[in-house]
Amino acid sequence: MDFALPQDLVDYLAELDAFIEAEIKPLERQDDNIRFFDHRREHARTDWDNNGLPRHDWELLLAEGRRRADAAGHLRYGWPKEWGGKGGTQLGMAVIREHLAAKGLGLHNDLQTEHSIVGNNPFIIMFKSFATNAQYERYGEALQKGEIRSGFGLTEPMHGSDATFMETRAVREDKDGVAGWRINGEKMWTTGMHVATHIMVFARTGGKDGDAEGITVFLVPATTPGVKVEEYLWTFNMPTDHPRVSLTDVWVPDEAIWGVEGRGLGLGQSFVHQNRIRQAASSLGAAVFCIEESVKYARARKPFGKALAENQAVQWPLVELATQCEMLRLLIYKTAWQMDNMEHKEVEKQISDKVSMCNYWANRLVCEAADRAMQTHGGIGYSRHKPFEHIYRHHRRYRITEGSEEIQMRKVAAFLFGYLGPRRKELSAITWDDVDYRKN
Repeated sequence: MDFALPQDLVDYLAELDAFIEAEIKPLERQDDNIRFFDHRREHARTDWDNNGLPRHDWELLLAEGRRRADAAGHLRYGWPKEWGGKGGTQLGMAVIREHLAAKGLGLHNDLQTEHSIVGNNPFIIMFKSFATNAQYERYGEALQKGEIRSGFGLTEPMHGSDATFMETRAVREDKDGVAGWRINGEKMWTTGMHVATHIMVFARTGGKDGDAEGITVFLVPATTPGVKVEEYLWTFNMPTDHPRVSLTDVWVPDEAIWGVEGRGLGLGQSFVHQNRIRQAASSLGAAVFCIEESVKYARARKPFGKALAENQAVQWPLVELATQCEMLRLLIYKTAWQMDNMEHKEVEKQISDKVSMCNYWANRLVCEAADRAMQTHGGIGYSRHKPFEHIYRHHRRYRITEGSEEIQMRKVAAFLFGYLGPRRKELSAITWDDVDYRKN
């Protein structure tokens, strides 16, 4: 068994490092752009008088960073080769995201918006896996050109993890002789609606509450009459681009359906599986950054005439965190490799529990690492002159989004005890006679 990373991936990390130094760091330093990353970051990024949305100059800087990365051939690493990408693997994406996050804050990989010089765009893989041939013809070129930016309309004000109980409904209705659907409902946390061209609306079109079947995904243009941003919700980490959106008598034609009618929940699972493993890798990288910065500080700081690092009360918490990082890295890499070696739609059936293990533990770990970094650094660690409070506030959300850690632990339990997953048949057959000590 070889645990070495593929040499081409190691070489690519070095290529990314060189690109960051040559193209991204100079852009980050010019025109006081560093204000978006130093102690002024939250204020510099947030238009407080415009619903707390991102400032225009901040988004322009991110766009320029992505443009340079795309021109250099990095942004679309994970895209299919026929769409101008490198056909990057899940393992490659995991390694890269950890590597970039471990560098700390910067234009190369910003935590706030999932911006990165190596783009995380699960929308593309979802489209490749679920779109019909007609939909591929209709939307494929626009997606490649970046002309479609979509909000993800799954969560609702009264329904989050219980997505199969969503109240948004779509009913068949023809209009001017065209077959279509009338949609009514509300969605929460539909990130990016202030710049989105479309919103992916998950709506029940059949079945009953609680059924996995009967949920359909519609790709609805954001300008469709009846689509309205009701409010932008201010969050622990600002700026915000997370609104509550209402859909009132929104009509769309049949061609707005993405994938197959009634089978939309699979798209949602595809989205979260890709995001979960990549977020886990990013959280791991950020945790490593917090630990390494704490180690350096503890060696250099000398209260009472000796290095802070000589105190076991400082050493041991960081030792435990470092140990967890080493173990988590192996699980993330193994799980990403497994994802690469099975059909995309099999991930949910075979290793969804492993994806959840990676994600919930990584997101918890990075919060602990950021908190410990603040404690190790003392007062300056609590200030915004160090990045730990920002890391904590950002990553704390991932213990809730893309499936709360409780929901993910429930998924792990379902696989562990055989209520779901590949051990279902085996464990369903277990009887008391199999475990009664008196019969052994």
